[in-house]
Amino acid sequence: MSATARIAIAASLCAVAAPALAQEITINSFGGAYEEAHRKCVIDPFTAETGAKVNIVTAYSADAFAQLRAQKDAPQYDVIHFSGGQEIVAASEGLLVPVTEELVPALADLYDFAKAGVAKGEGPAYQIAAVGLVVASDKVPSEPTKWADLMKPEYAEHLVLTDISNGYGMIGLLMLNQVAGGTLENIQPGLDAVGKLLDAGAVVVSKSPEIQAEFAQNDAWIAPYASDYAFTLKKAGLNVKFIQGEEGTPASFITANLVAGRDNVELASKFIAKELSPEAQACFSEALRYTPTNAKTELSDEVAADVVYGADAAKGLMRFDPRVIEANRSAWTEAFAKTIAR
Repeated sequence: MSATARIAIAASLCAVAAPALAQEITINSFGGAYEEAHRKCVIDPFTAETGAKVNIVTAYSADAFAQLRAQKDAPQYDVIHFSGGQEIVAASEGLLVPVTEELVPALADLYDFAKAGVAKGEGPAYQIAAVGLVVASDKVPSEPTKWADLMKPEYAEHLVLTDISNGYGMIGLLMLNQVAGGTLENIQPGLDAVGKLLDAGAVVVSKSPEIQAEFAQNDAWIAPYASDYAFTLKKAGLNVKFIQGEEGTPASFITANLVAGRDNVELASKFIAKELSPEAQACFSEALRYTPTNAKTELSDEVAADVVYGADAAKGLMRFDPRVIEANRSAWTEAFAKTIAR
């Protein structure tokens, strides 16, 4: 056998032995209505276009992050989604692969706020859960326009606050705190504001369904809460609307992240590209009233009225530093509990 023939055979054997391009990825989703929308808007279209299988692990952000850390030497996720800012820590610990325009060209079409952390290795935000004022438009004598309006006496006995063990409740408290002159280093003004509201007749609930009960049964008019839940109340037949406060719209950013140490980054990048596409984002907004992050997303007037939509509205979005929240969560939860128990 000639040397040329041996080389050709060796090359052929190597080609046979080489692993095939991965045709499946593993992601986390958040279960319930979110996962249903995830399948409809992203997963099923992605599978139809690529033929790739998507393995879904239902895991909320904190649990998914704990799994990512535990799997550091043998990661199982290809794309991991967070809503609590865990991507900041994950990137700093080398658990993520940076998402670049070379891998995901749609990154160029995102609003700047949605890709602010990309240069640091954090995944882009592909959905935003905006927190504002959920208002019973058929009951309130005059609609509030800003967060400071929550302190008006005429609203007090019809105001529903949410415990800060709930993520949206935490964001609502921090916004009240900011409007009252506080900072992330000092939330006492916010706690004092909560105390005054409770003294005037406001109530505190701990779970989303309790908000619906307050609006349906107990003459609630206003709740600082998220746009997606305002849509849930509308679907339940309540006449409510979502209003962005003039001082700004705090939000929870839902990010899509590439996991380090996996061998199918190309396919995983295509999945994130699908999530960032205008079509998928419009679908998510239609289904759940999340705010899109791709500037090219087009929404119907009906959907646009329920979310933060367009470049000008997006300028009002803000995010409280997730690292500061996590570092102070226990202390703040204890202080909040004392405030509402007095």
